[in-house]
Amino acid sequence: MTKAKSFKAGIFGALGTLALATSAFAFPANMETEGPTNPPVGHYEFCRTAPDECRANPTKAEPLTLTRETWKTILEVNYDVNEKITPMTDKEIYGVEEHWAYPDTVGDCEDYVLLKRRDLMQAGIAPGNLLITVVLQPNGDGHAVLTVRTDRGDFILDNMRSKVLIWSDTEYTYLKRQSVDHAGRWVKLQDGRAVAVGSVRTQ
Repeated sequence: MTKAKSFKAGIFGALGTLALATSAFAFPANMETEGPTNPPVGHYEFCRTAPDECRANPTKAEPLTLTRETWKTILEVNYDVNEKITPMTDKEIYGVEEHWAYPDTVGDCEDYVLLKRRDLMQAGIAPGNLLITVVLQPNGDGHAVLTVRTDRGDFILDNMRSKVLIWSDTEYTYLKRQSVDHAGRWVKLQDGRAVAVGSVRTQ
């Protein structure tokens, strides 16, 4: 089986079990927020150069209704961007520690997120349901992923994997994400999971 055919088979296999995917979670399907917080420095600088991308959302978005077609679109965008972009650090690309930008062929985690968010907005998903999210990896390093807010829960698009998981099935600790109402504002996240960690480096 070719890679493309294998991926398509995986999509429809996932579609077949989607109705069961959120039925037995011990955690809330959607993350809980705790009020406003500061944006990441990289996103603040990105908004200064691209203010049109950091405005109030035109309407208050209800969570995306997850259909077979929208789920297929989400999986395909995650897979396509992960395949198209080669991971490189901002230091390697730009010579600086932090720089958020739309990638052409190379990028780091937040660049993947920006491109996936734009592609899904172009596919018709409301910006209030496509939220850049900052997490901690198990080793304490910071990381950025895209949260897709749906009526079946919050799903995570990650450049480290092609599989799209509900947030509570990932290994990350969730810190903050964009506001549903305003793309330039950020809110704290309440992870809600008992994470046995002796000490974690935060930013």
